[in-house]
Amino acid sequence: MGALHEGHLALIREARKNVGEQGTVAVSIFVNPIQFDRKEDLEKYPRPLTNDLAACEAAGADLVFTPDAVQMYSPDHSITISENRLSQFLCGASRPGHFSGVCTVVMKLFLLFRAQSAVFGKKDFQQLAIIRRMVRDLNVPIAIIGHATIRESDGLAMSSRNVRLNPEQRADAPILYRSLCAARDLLKMGERQVEPIISAARHHLSASSWLKMDYLALVDAENLEPIAVIRRPAILAVACFYDSVRLIDHVELMP
Repeated sequence: MGALHEGHLALIREARKNVGEQGTVAVSIFVNPIQFDRKEDLEKYPRPLTNDLAACEAAGADLVFTPDAVQMYSPDHSITISENRLSQFLCGASRPGHFSGVCTVVMKLFLLFRAQSAVFGKKDFQQLAIIRRMVRDLNVPIAIIGHATIRESDGLAMSSRNVRLNPEQRADAPILYRSLCAARDLLKMGERQVEPIISAARHHLSASSWLKMDYLALVDAENLEPIAVIRRPAILAVACFYDSVRLIDHVELMP
């Protein structure tokens, strides 16, 4: 959606690696209005298009698609794509309609580009899982490639929203990743019960006087449903607010 950072540029480089020098790497930059559940978030979302285009070119993109909302949606558009299982938890539980907006715009982009593959960051693990499910269930002829989360030197997951944090909030925000990692360490020591792991993360997060929790959850990595015992790959995920800025992060748990 623009305001590109190193995390986005890593996706472009991964696409280039995937298709080779003779292939075509295309980037879409579009702040999709139908996936925002808060008007304030849509209005304040950064849109430095000139800088973004220069960054895409430097990273190796061959073309950039930058439509506006009028081009993407007819005034009387009435059809969207809904997912009704993976989107019931995590971000989907507190952001009604968000993933319908995501699925709809991603499918439109797939149809417009007719690409052989598409690269998505793992930072939004739920979004990646839902896109993979949409491709599977609707038999979309495209390969989905996931790319690891890119982080700042202090561990904060790179996000276009980070620039909206004030200095105090920015200094505090790495607590998200530190808390998740501290909880993950319990798994390394043999803990398989979910509650102690979540409690450890919550304890570390409580040291922050800046953030407001949206959710902290431990779910199955495939179906995203809550679990009580870790017996197969799982995800420990967090979402929080710094004033109106919403940040997400997660770590993968491998038993």
